[in-house]
Amino acid sequence: MKSLNRRNFIKSVSLSGAALGLAQPSAIAALTDQKVIGKVGIIGLDTSHSVAFTKVLNDANAESDVAGCPVVAAYPYGSKDIESSVSRIPKYTEEIQQLGVKIVDSVATLLDEVDFVLLETNDGRRHLEQALPVFEAGKPVFIDKPIAASLPDAIALFNAAEKYGVPMFSSSSLRYMKSAQEVVNGSIGKVLGADTYSPAHLEPTHPDLYWYGIHGVETLFTVMGTGCQSVSRQHNENVDVVTGKWKDGRIGTFRGMRSGELGYGGTAFGETGIAPLGPYDGYRPLLVEIVNFFKTGKPPVSAEETLEIFAFMTAADVSKQRGGELVILEEVMSEAKEKAEL
Repeated sequence: MKSLNRRNFIKSVSLSGAALGLAQPSAIAALTDQKVIGKVGIIGLDTSHSVAFTKVLNDANAESDVAGCPVVAAYPYGSKDIESSVSRIPKYTEEIQQLGVKIVDSVATLLDEVDFVLLETNDGRRHLEQALPVFEAGKPVFIDKPIAASLPDAIALFNAAEKYGVPMFSSSSLRYMKSAQEVVNGSIGKVLGADTYSPAHLEPTHPDLYWYGIHGVETLFTVMGTGCQSVSRQHNENVDVVTGKWKDGRIGTFRGMRSGELGYGGTAFGETGIAPLGPYDGYRPLLVEIVNFFKTGKPPVSAEETLEIFAFMTAADVSKQRGGELVILEEVMSEAKEKAEL
């Protein structure tokens, strides 16, 4: 599969006259032909997702499946000490202002002005801290990948959402590739196994696969479902190969690439056929799910599945530390639950 840059899939949309300032029309004012279901606020302007999502949601000609949830306000900060992320904030702040979005000086101010939240901060270490006031305010929230920078924090996030009764979900956009969803809907019968791949660039502040490998891991779980019991990992500077065994005996593998031709995809093996996973379809399918989530309050991805994805990636790190030994997911989950309760 030819290397694909996900940003190439972003649809460029220009909102006439939409800019920050009292003399300019707001994001909602620009959407005069749409029924506004709720106003959206963004936390974190250190990722291209913030601008890309806003271009789709604030399109005055948006189709009904992504219409009615305009982004009206954004709090820029974001990562603190990941330079590749922090350095993007000024540029993305300027770009999102041109889309009619108001820049605010705190999360508290943001929450006073919106109904729903997109937590886009690139640094997963800050997600629990930034999500807690969102839960306390009772605002449904989508948390972009990675949901956290540790399995205990991921568990704590779901525990807090449950405590406050606030709907929340997290997902990579790769989950909603048309090819993957066709497999989920039975195009090849029961899935007997799958091999997936994606870039897996590393960030020292996060577990290895959390930062970018999550895209391919989420694709694997999309078609395999939950039930992974054990993980083993082979690692070198150019590649990771992680093998998972499911409780029913099925095998799934993830290849994380850091050299050569890079791309997103894989193969699913089923009872009635073999299906390619890919090509990547861009951000729009995920935004359809996010808007429907805001409308209904029903998360499209369960807490159980998201936590198992992160347990899989955590177990892969443990396997690396142990020289490729098999690691039981329940081992890392039990330890993480204890830490999450401290």
